[in-house]
Amino acid sequence: MKAKAIVVIFLYSLLFLFYPGDHPLAKKLADYQGRSNVKGRAKQSFKILYLKSKSVPEVSAKALFIVEPENFLPLYMKNERLKLYPASTTKIITALVARDIFKLDDVIEVKRSIKEGRIMELEKGERMTVENLLYGLLIHSANDAAFALADAAGYERFVSLMNKKAKELGMEDTNFTNPAGFEDPNHYSTAYDLALASREFLKDPFLRKVVGIKEIIVSDVEFKKFHRLSNVNKLLGEIPGVAGLKTGYTPAAGENLISLYKTPYGEILVVLLGSKDRFADTQNLIFWLRSSLGVYNLSL
Repeated sequence: MKAKAIVVIFLYSLLFLFYPGDHPLAKKLADYQGRSNVKGRAKQSFKILYLKSKSVPEVSAKALFIVEPENFLPLYMKNERLKLYPASTTKIITALVARDIFKLDDVIEVKRSIKEGRIMELEKGERMTVENLLYGLLIHSANDAAFALADAAGYERFVSLMNKKAKELGMEDTNFTNPAGFEDPNHYSTAYDLALASREFLKDPFLRKVVGIKEIIVSDVEFKKFHRLSNVNKLLGEIPGVAGLKTGYTPAAGENLISLYKTPYGEILVVLLGSKDRFADTQNLIFWLRSSLGVYNLSL
């Protein structure tokens, strides 16, 4: 019983240090604290991931946050609260807002042609379903898809909803000025905040499915124009267990990558910002996680 008490105190400490609100583990711990002296109480079991080795591989990223998303207990942190340019990882929030206000079969008419950065080559007047625009947004990281979604809801309103969504998720060090992640001094986030956004993103089965797609062809509603979409994430399909999530790059941001990594013990989010080689950094971290990850099964 003494060992369990030590574990509970440790977990509470982590929760107060790193998590800005309630979640299932916190409720379980609170329930344990309130019922620990109740004779014959029903036991509860849950697992805590931990690292057997603290010898973290050297990475070039300015910020790094590795977390088990279900309970949001961190495994490793480096400058996780540092405000940086999120680049196209912004599109995680863009997708969440689009899911809030549109249905997948809603049809949107493209209001402007965006040529900057990575695009799916949408033309003004082209009519696309929200579903296909989300494929373009998340697989191809298409900036024109981001603006098409925002314009359909009213551009300023959509950006306002992005910031509202961020605040709802506890992203206290984040501000958005556009739906694509274009560079702007007032457009910033942190590795910690983007992990919060990613955790919410993964709750949506459709969005979770989309970021795991390597390549797809979509069309407008008249089947007159077709768009081949290729996933920017080079690790998808190359490293077993990598299931998406989102890339990002601008000259000022450097290379960003948020990865969902599935392990025998559970899912892990690896968030890198400001990397010089995001794929090499993430690959090294995943190989390290494979050899050093452990699980503690706690029964209360």
